[in-house]
Amino acid sequence: MLFKDIRDYQISFLGLFLVVGISTRDWTLRPELIGVLIATSLVTQWILSWVTGKEQMPNLRSALITSLGLSLLLRADDWTTMVIAAATAIASKFLFQFHNKHFFNPANFGIISALILTSDAWVSPGQWGEEWWYALLFAGTGGMILQRIGRWDTTAAFLGSYSLLEAIRNLWLGWTWDVFWHRLMSGSLLLFALFMITDPRSIPNSRIGRVIWAVCIAGLTFILRNYFFVPTAVFWALFIVAPLSVLLDVLWFAPRFSWQRGDEGDGGAEGAGGELLLSTPNS
Repeated sequence: MLFKDIRDYQISFLGLFLVVGISTRDWTLRPELIGVLIATSLVTQWILSWVTGKEQMPNLRSALITSLGLSLLLRADDWTTMVIAAATAIASKFLFQFHNKHFFNPANFGIISALILTSDAWVSPGQWGEEWWYALLFAGTGGMILQRIGRWDTTAAFLGSYSLLEAIRNLWLGWTWDVFWHRLMSGSLLLFALFMITDPRSIPNSRIGRVIWAVCIAGLTFILRNYFFVPTAVFWALFIVAPLSVLLDVLWFAPRFSWQRGDEGDGGAEGAGGELLLSTPNS
């Protein structure tokens, strides 16, 4: 039944963001490239599920979520770049696993792959601007999902620690507080915090593990952005820190999340599950 699965809400919200972005931000999005992303993601999910024998009937929701996330964040001039991004994003769920759980966020992996392997891919972190109503839209829709899956701790740890680091730097440099708010009120940063790093299938299962993991991402984002001047710092930070979730799951054991049953207690329920903005399950 439609909207019985939490991922149906994710698909609806990501589709909404895409429509809002095209209509209000005047993005130079090419419909044919979005179609390539979606088609490649769905086909790759189906083929790899069949080859590995992990699914009799592949659940294509996760692949659709990944493709919509890539459509929101990734830009390219050539359709082959989108094929590479979508194919590597889905393949990462099947190739990089520990105890039948993938530890790379698929959409994030696809973005980094396109940036590394091609010459025409780019990400524009400032594409959402800093309008307050974007923040309300993202917080409202993201909050609905996080309430269901129980991953507010991850978002709070990331935004709290990153805000603290930026506040300390702001005070140290003697800047006015409008500079501080300017650096935090970014639509892309909120999308990242509310959707991408809250993927219950690729982040640590335990609450303490998720908090440590999110703080590490925030710290690395701060360093890459302010000392190495990397405009896409959040995506590189998540990519680099992602394998740490394996160690944290070993140190602090907790049951895995299940999309079918929802989150139960601290770590979730036993079962198979999903992804950002990008949330994609490996089921």
